[in-house]
Amino acid sequence: MQSPLDAWFVREILVHEEALTRYLQRCWPHRDDVHDLRQEVYVRVYEAAGKALPASPKSFLFASARNLITDRLRRGRVVSIETMGDLEPLHVLVDEVSPERRFDGRQALRRLSEAFDRLPDRCRQVLWLRRVEELPQKVVASQLGISEKTVEKHVANGIRLIADHFYGGAPAATAVGTRIPDTFPGHAHDRGQQQTD
Repeated sequence: MQSPLDAWFVREILVHEEALTRYLQRCWPHRDDVHDLRQEVYVRVYEAAGKALPASPKSFLFASARNLITDRLRRGRVVSIETMGDLEPLHVLVDEVSPERRFDGRQALRRLSEAFDRLPDRCRQVLWLRRVEELPQKVVASQLGISEKTVEKHVANGIRLIADHFYGGAPAATAVGTRIPDTFPGHAHDRGQQQTD
């Protein structure tokens, strides 16, 4: 005989199997893993529902899927802005998100990704380790063989350059009074800094 939790799971969760599969196929780069991911989502949802039934089962299901993908990407240290940038599937979570807001969100992520990709190599590497992987400044400095002060400078420069690109503002003056041009990657100042680090 089916338990109340099993009946709830079939009625509220399994009915969304097709939509969940499509969501995972869109968001996960390795299609061979989709079946396993779906099963892991089901296990997470079932275990959580055993403690307390969620008020909105469908939203909880897709939030669990999104969290699982994020966990897997973080564990594999393969966080891709493009992978996470597909906001289209989120319409199943928040019905109030308009097509305009989804489009604006995708555009913002695309611009952020472009800005990040245009950073000088060392600056991008430091910013990734500090802000995405959230490694302590001391660890980043040791790992890259640079001083903690240099790590601070790269983070500050990277954030400023991304903000300049993202918001379309004029680049701010550097500490030595020169200005970084709009096309910041590869200019002489960055090349010199990369060589010394």
